[in-house]
Amino acid sequence: MTLNDPAIVAEVTAAFMAYERALMEDDIPAMDALFHHSPTTVRYGVGEVLYGIEEIRAFRKGRGGSPQRRLGRLAIATYGSDLATANVEFFREGSDRRGRQSQTWVRFPDGWKVVSAHVSLEGSTS
Repeated sequence: MTLNDPAIVAEVTAAFMAYERALMEDDIPAMDALFHHSPTTVRYGVGEVLYGIEEIRAFRKGRGGSPQRRLGRLAIATYGSDLATANVEFFREGSDRRGRQSQTWVRFPDGWKVVSAHVSLEGSTS
């Protein structure tokens, strides 16, 4: 197994940045397209625990936009050609409040998709 093949890292980085753009623009169809459409897909957020793509979709539709943020350190690691992790620190706009986001990405026939995601904020009690 090849770890961190530069070509695969570049592919996952591009997918991650596409998700980040969609998140900042509240582009729900684009975010939805980058998550695996399955009941096994999981997203843990600051205040929500979502199992399956339908719960994730319902949350996004009811959220009313994503808080703006700037990215800090990003670490992408690939394991072979079809599995990757993306971990990033982020800072909420207008403050130094730091958050963390972890994603597991899998390559499917229709491209790279998030199968598991977790978001947390420093000082969060959720």
